[in-house]
Amino acid sequence: MAETMTDAPPAREPSWYVLVYRIPSEPTRLRATAWRRLKSLGAVYLQNSVAALPVSPAAERALRKLQHDIVEMSGTAILIESTVLVGEANVLSIYQAARTDEYEEIVDRSEGFLAELQKEYEKNHFSYAELEENEVDYTKLVNWFGKVRARDEFDAPGRAQAEDALKRCEIALEDYAARVYAEEPEGH
Repeated sequence: MAETMTDAPPAREPSWYVLVYRIPSEPTRLRATAWRRLKSLGAVYLQNSVAALPVSPAAERALRKLQHDIVEMSGTAILIESTVLVGEANVLSIYQAARTDEYEEIVDRSEGFLAELQKEYEKNHFSYAELEENEVDYTKLVNWFGKVRARDEFDAPGRAQAEDALKRCEIALEDYAARVYAEEPEGH
């Protein structure tokens, strides 16, 4: 008998890589190194020394490397692929909250960027050097958003606000650039 839409299996819950590790307490830089790397990957802590990331080839490569490095630090580490039997909503909530926090920080930094541009207007600073500095800052914001967006597997709240904030920054930077071009003589 042919399968109908109602015969299809239910959607599967997401799979997770779970890294369970222990690192010697001294030197503390080893623990900080592991924490920074997990944070940069977008991993979330389910409890002390237990971090999770949604399954992806990039996550697997990064976590395998980190697992190896932890063992090299005289620690222990186990990398597990699993689904959550009970509490999936909690894991997703923790993951979503981490992405939302990152998006909110991008919005905050965008507001800071816009405030800095406003100061340039107030001080009447319209030079190519200032424009270049502001372009670098804007590029950092855009790149940071790209990293957060790439690990936002489940469309966390806050992305639209971060996109809007970056759009405002882009428009403000273009306006500032136009003013610099009008104020600065060519060749200086």
